[in-house]
Amino acid sequence: MKILNFGSLNIDYVYSVEHFVRAGETISSDSLNLFCGGKGLNQSVAFSKAGADTYHAGSIGKEGAMLTDMLKSAGVRTDFVTVRDDISCGHAIIQVNSHGENCILLYGGANHTISNDMVDGVLAGFGAGDMMMLQNEINNLPYIVEQAKKKGIIIALNPSPFNDKIKELDLSLIDWIILNETEGQEITGKEKADDIIAALNSSYPEIKIVLTLGKHGALYAYKNERASHGIFNVPVVDTTAAGDTFTGYFFAEIMGGSSPAKALKIASAASAVAVSRKGAAPSIPTKDEVEALLAKFGEA
Repeated sequence: MKILNFGSLNIDYVYSVEHFVRAGETISSDSLNLFCGGKGLNQSVAFSKAGADTYHAGSIGKEGAMLTDMLKSAGVRTDFVTVRDDISCGHAIIQVNSHGENCILLYGGANHTISNDMVDGVLAGFGAGDMMMLQNEINNLPYIVEQAKKKGIIIALNPSPFNDKIKELDLSLIDWIILNETEGQEITGKEKADDIIAALNSSYPEIKIVLTLGKHGALYAYKNERASHGIFNVPVVDTTAAGDTFTGYFFAEIMGGSSPAKALKIASAASAVAVSRKGAAPSIPTKDEVEALLAKFGEA
């Protein structure tokens, strides 16, 4: 079984600041670091470091060699990454404050040049039993979903960042959805976790749901099945790739045959390691590092 991550590839410009800049305010940053990022790239790195056979599909500008180098160094296959000479890479301007929290401004760039022909060419290499991971940082999601469904590919969606493009998707074609409370509220109109899950179950009874709850951990729900896990309490340095690390590790475990309960535990531990480090992709841990943290907390 293969995992295809059809997603974004960004160069992240990360500024360390005392507090997030406010309207009309000019502040100085303490430092600037360049990292490989994008929700797609981060999740692919997490998939691969978790042991999954991972392929990334997407598009970069000609200045994006550092992005494919990062993927390759993590063991991700980059056969389906297209290099464009007519547009620049997607990028993100990220502020990280003194508490390790972040705010992010995205520019889509080459991530928004995914054509039907490209989709058809990529999906030709995948079929029933494989999984495709999607986020909302590339274009042409409806076509990708429709064509993947015809091939029997398992489709997992992370509807982040949430915007009107998600409303164009037929969520009944999705097999898994992983989202946070804010995204859950946008989709369902509900605020409480139980109400979000109930609304999704009612509207899309065949979707398996993973709802992340920040400091309250994460929940899995499918029809009458439930599982949950709390967070691992570690010092927080930078939360930039925490959710992507969780996503990659969770689905790598699921595709490897783990139960949702075990997948939640492993993913929570991986996310805890990630928040203790700076950067996006560089903060994503190896499986050995995740197992070491689990042992430290007595959950190995």
